[in-house]
Order: sequence, then structure tokens, then C-alpha cells
Amino acid sequence: MDSPSQASQNEEGQESHIAGPLLVDKLAEAGITPQDIKKLTEFGLHTVEAVAYTPKKALMTIKGISEQKADKILAEALKIIPLGFQSATEVHARRAELVHITSGSKNLDALLGGGIETGAITEFFGEFRTGKSQICHTLAVTCQLPVDMGGGEGKCLYIDTEGTFRPIRLLAVAERLGLNGEEVLDNVAYARAYNADHQNQLLTAASALMSESRFCLLIVDSATALYRTDYSGRGELSARQAHLGKFLRTLQRLADEFGIAVVITNQVMSNPDASAGPYMANEKKPVGGNILAHASTTRVQLKKGRGANRQAKIYDSPCLPESETQFAILSSGIGDPEEE
Repeated sequence: MDSPSQASQNEEGQESHIAGPLLVDKLAEAGITPQDIKKLTEFGLHTVEAVAYTPKKALMTIKGISEQKADKILAEALKIIPLGFQSATEVHARRAELVHITSGSKNLDALLGGGIETGAITEFFGEFRTGKSQICHTLAVTCQLPVDMGGGEGKCLYIDTEGTFRPIRLLAVAERLGLNGEEVLDNVAYARAYNADHQNQLLTAASALMSESRFCLLIVDSATALYRTDYSGRGELSARQAHLGKFLRTLQRLADEFGIAVVITNQVMSNPDASAGPYMANEKKPVGGNILAHASTTRVQLKKGRGANRQAKIYDSPCLPESETQFAILSSGIGDPEEE
């Protein structure tokens, strides 16, 4: 039988689990000064989890945070957020409670093992006109549905790098799902990124928004477009990949910190490998190289089909089998081919 103190600790643990990430202000209880907490939030660290995940050398780059202060801040953060080993049973139990967000297509949801997984990065890549942006527009609405209807009961953050965001598409999806159009648009926080540095800075702003309100989805459409124009040629390849790696690491940190689903789209390039033979000449490779390949949890390849139909194939995943399916781009968002 649990003692009263253990019972209260369990209740606190459950409350903190339900409440989500702990705001960085909690460190004040551990003796961290308000001035230092303000410096952490200005640096983009709005939660105790964010502080715990940050390397010591990154904390030391903040003006006014010495090595001694960085050690103390990290030590206090790690007391609140345990980052040690745990049993596979605990991990399995936690994963069983993961929320999946519906894509609007039953076929695509089945391919993804129930929908878009929260706490992970899902990448959709393909040529133009394969449905990447349409999937993003549909998800921006379906994520607002109740959990029992395949949603995440949260808001959506949408970072657009190609200027393809159209609110009218959100209204069409909302009408199909029986949701209030005005409320749906109010629940989508939109930002247009104009260069690779700006794209990175928007994630800091996203972190601040997530610490104030409940978000369950972050969309970046597309993650690589600006990198292809801001960095050109082999001479800048190393700098491009380093910058892209940092951006993707921040995305994964946000997914871990807030338990949100992260969806990114990616462009493709022609495979210049002529030795592959005539039958492989049209095979397209996703942009971003190994950096992006390792960062994405699940990669889905999209191809054009007949009419409004499109093909989706699991390209890489830690737990999903390599299989493919068909979905359709309808006037009311993403659906299944037989719907029209």
C-alpha cells in the first residue's frame, strides 16, 4: 500500500503528465533567478524539457550565463526531467497511448499505422502535383478534431516556404468534417519563411506559442526549398547540410518536448547516376541527403496516379512494413479513390 507521500507524488506525476511540458518558470523553485530564467526564454528555451535537452556549451553562449550557472541550471532541470534509463515495458505502455492524426484518407491512415504519429517527424516527398501541400492543408484541419474522431484536439502551426498556403482549402476540409470554418482558421498559426535563417528562427517563435497554448501539429511545407536556393554548388554543401541538420534537430526537440506531430514535405531531384541503366533513369531521389534521411522517423514517397488519384509508399520507417496504397485529392481535401 502506498504511503500518503507516495500517493501525492503519483498524483503530481499524473497531473504533470496530463498538463504537458513544464514551463521554465518552474526552475525558480529550484533557486534559479528570474533574470536567468528571462535569459533562457529569450534564447528560445520556454520549458524545463527544452533546458534539459540543451547541451551545456549552447547554454554558455547565452550572455550572462557562466559555466558555473550552466551547470546549476542543467542539474536542476535534470532533477525535474529524468533522462535516464527506463524499462521497455514503460516505453511500450507510453507508445500504446500515442495519438495518431487522421490524414482524411482511410487508405493512407492504414499505410501509416493509424495516421500521423505524434512525437515523431513524418516526411512526404515527391514531384510537383503529387499531393504534398494538399495533405498538409487537410492535416491542419483534421488535427483539430476530437481524439476519438482521429484528431489531436489541438491547434496547428504552419510554416510555408513556397507560398502555397491557401486558407480556402482549409474551409473546404472544415465543411466536409462539419467544423466551424472561422474557428478552424483561428486555430491555425501561419508563418511564411523567406530564407533558411528565418525558417530556423520561426521554430523559436513556434516554441513560445506552444508553451502558451495547446498545439498538436507542426507543418513545414517544404523543409528543403529555401536550402536549395540559399546554398548553391558543392562548395556550400557542407554548410547547407550543417544548417539543415540543426533545423531538423530543433524540429525533433519540439516533437519530444511538446509531444506534437511534425509533418515536413520534401522536394525531389533527378538521380544523376547514369550507371543505373535505362530503366532507372526516371527514379527521383529526395533532397537533403543522409542528414534528412536519418532525421525523419517515417518517410512516405508520393507519386502521380490516374486522374485525381495518387500513390503513397512507405520509403523508410522503424516499424511500418514497406507497402503502398492509393489516395485521392478531392475538392474537400484528401480522401479515398472510391469517394468520388
